[in-house]
Amino acid sequence: MLSTLARVTRPALQRCTSSVACQTIKFCRRPQKVSHPSSVHPTLVQLRGQQTLGSSSFSVASHSMRHARALDEERLVEVEWEDGGQNLYPFTWLRDNCQCSLCTLQSAQARKLLMSDLDIHTGINVVEVTNDSKLSIVWPDQHTSVFDAEWLKKRSFSPEAREAMQEELFLNERYYWDSKLRIPTADYQDILHDDKAALAWLVALRRVGIVYLKGAPAEQGHVARLAERIGYLRLTFYGHTWQVVDKYNANNVAYTSGNLSLHTDYPALHFAPGVQFLHCITQAKEGGDSEVVDGFHTAEQLRREDPEAFHTLATLLVDFTDTGTDYCDFMLQSKKRIIDVNEQDQVVRINYNNATRDSVLDLPLHQVQPFYRALKAYVNLIKRPENMVSYKMEPGDIVTFDNWRLLHGRKSYVSTPDKVRHLEGAYLDWDEVMSRLRILRNAVN
Repeated sequence: MLSTLARVTRPALQRCTSSVACQTIKFCRRPQKVSHPSSVHPTLVQLRGQQTLGSSSFSVASHSMRHARALDEERLVEVEWEDGGQNLYPFTWLRDNCQCSLCTLQSAQARKLLMSDLDIHTGINVVEVTNDSKLSIVWPDQHTSVFDAEWLKKRSFSPEAREAMQEELFLNERYYWDSKLRIPTADYQDILHDDKAALAWLVALRRVGIVYLKGAPAEQGHVARLAERIGYLRLTFYGHTWQVVDKYNANNVAYTSGNLSLHTDYPALHFAPGVQFLHCITQAKEGGDSEVVDGFHTAEQLRREDPEAFHTLATLLVDFTDTGTDYCDFMLQSKKRIIDVNEQDQVVRINYNNATRDSVLDLPLHQVQPFYRALKAYVNLIKRPENMVSYKMEPGDIVTFDNWRLLHGRKSYVSTPDKVRHLEGAYLDWDEVMSRLRILRNAVN
């Protein structure tokens, strides 16, 4: 079956911005959204061949209301749509979200109505559909609220509408992958200057978890420039940006030439950075190949193959530490679950760094051996060749990836005085990345 990256980053990637964009790629199966892991395993998407990000477009539906009535006993407004569907809206929610200038500051899209002034038992005097298909409500205190049809439709309380709204807000769908992945690729200059290219980049980063950028100058400062396209850098104890080079008396194992095992960055922080940029300025004479694994995909594999180990890593808190001096001196401590799941039992974050896993293990004695067994099972799984993607960065390449999802590592390398391996790194948080994605989506629309 053939598709394009548009199908991967659905619904964002539709039209191409360059002659090399939107080349076809193959899937093992038709990609589907991630469903509840206890009932349906998320589809594994195997992306083969060169993938160059295309541009973005979104369709906008149009809705109009036919009729509305108040169901006083249930305290609901029933809206009937021209397409024949119906939706129900609670009285209290409608009053709380009145869009008039007294109740909402439109310039900030912020509520002015105080909770202390909200009558949560309010009734309705009059409800009607206006000639321009708006919902008009007169409340018992004679205050009037008017709601646009599109605004109401998007905020329907039906399960389908709620899921669609959450997907629009957060892009919750993920596409899992294994060693067959060919990392989505974009042009650095296009990202900086083309909103459609930047949107395609961020959507792919969210869906797939990693995007490779080509064409940046091989000099310091370009991870910061790329971050400015989004918002601002995340300052950590290693600075706004940091230089990955072999250092004497290194304060981090990344600053050595040895092998780096697969890990996520900074679990020693209670709120680890969500996104990481790495820019290759010079590559080593030998070695230094990068490795990445889809932590969500492998966590689901562990759930299927060893449910007990998955439960252990998703419930027990593990201590992480990081101590040293860089941007300033630091002595960090945190407690994390190796695998974080949400209320729906879906994997949402991986927290694992063997270098900073503390010798302090705050567990009862009877849980120590089960923890080690579970962690060993997961590490063995992420190291399977069929789960790992390897690549070697060249000067000017920038890799951007989801630090809450991907485990990344590096093979050992040999540098020479005239060719010292040098990568510049930076962090951002998902809050500002998703903010820029939504802004770009509106701009492209």
